[in-house]
Amino acid sequence: MEPAATLRDFSISFWIPTAVLGIALVIKLPTIIRLWRDPLLRAVGGLLLLACAVFVFCSPSTIARVNRLTGVSNISAPWCYSLLTAFCGSCLLLIITWRNGPDRSAVTRRARRWVVSVYSGVIALLWLLFLLADVPVERLRDLDTYYATTPFMREEILLYLCAHALACLITARLLWNWVRAEGLDAWLRWGLKLLGAGYLLNLIFDAVKLVAVGARWAGGDLDWLSTDLAPPIAALSAILIAVGFILPHAGQYASDRWRVRVAHRQLRPLYLLMRASAGEGVPFVLRATPELRLTRRETFIRDVLLPLARHLDTALGARAHEAALSLGHPPERARALASAVTILDAVEAKARRPEPPATAPDTTDLLQEIGPVSRALRRPDEIAAVRARAAADPAESVAAHE
Repeated sequence: MEPAATLRDFSISFWIPTAVLGIALVIKLPTIIRLWRDPLLRAVGGLLLLACAVFVFCSPSTIARVNRLTGVSNISAPWCYSLLTAFCGSCLLLIITWRNGPDRSAVTRRARRWVVSVYSGVIALLWLLFLLADVPVERLRDLDTYYATTPFMREEILLYLCAHALACLITARLLWNWVRAEGLDAWLRWGLKLLGAGYLLNLIFDAVKLVAVGARWAGGDLDWLSTDLAPPIAALSAILIAVGFILPHAGQYASDRWRVRVAHRQLRPLYLLMRASAGEGVPFVLRATPELRLTRRETFIRDVLLPLARHLDTALGARAHEAALSLGHPPERARALASAVTILDAVEAKARRPEPPATAPDTTDLLQEIGPVSRALRRPDEIAAVRARAAADPAESVAAHE
């Protein structure tokens, strides 16, 4: 099978990476607008916007349309090269901002000015070379190789590929150094790995293009590398870069939502006990967010525990803690089991005698540990064992209530 024919069977539509990049931009856009003064978010937004523009304007259908609208044969070439070069500059600006954060030192400002000046100069030179070149035949897919030996167009093609390769090489290297840093969030680390893989694929794209162009200079024909292999590499690279930007945000969002739902579910045993003690629960709200439902459940539990605290038997709690330790539970688990035993005893004491004692013990620690206490209530067999051992001297419990 010929490589070109095989690659056409596995080609990736330009609109797939465009859609993925667009999704990444839409996800980031609210944060970018809300925190517009943040240079890092502006750099991310600019990079994603330029990446979308590259794939929109580099698709053959758009190239033909732009050429037809302007009436200039192959005018899309310098336009697409300019967008790709601007994307390279955005990559470097993003890395500079990432590395230095809000730093406004002279070195950081000089680095940013250098990137803007160099890549602006490259874009201007691309248009100048195009004006000097003679490119009368419209080429929608193979312009790089078709005009690889044409004066001025040859230099233009080499210029944009070298500018793109240099930016991707620097970006991939800096991303690799960042991935190896300690203390990174797991979602951010995976996002950086995908970004690094995307920029490495960009380097492969440049290498493939340069080989195809070099073959033309040597009198050979490896055009399939440029027309059939390079486009899917670029599309896959864009998808990895887009997912790399999406993953830290979406992953952290999903993790936070999952933690909220887990915390809400773990509080259910204690909530049901407090609802039985109070005689009512939290009113249902149809459109409440998971965070609001968790807050309402936590607030309800603490509101019921405060008046219930007067029925708490501190002596029973001490004995239950010792009993839990003697049964082999670790200290934190033993404390949660002891608190669960005292709360159950307080609920029963309140049912027997609604009038509480005049004084109440300090419940600061108990109110802060409602999560572990609720989880302990899920193991009634362990609570029963601790409660049975702690009831060795019930007289102390009766005296404490009186």
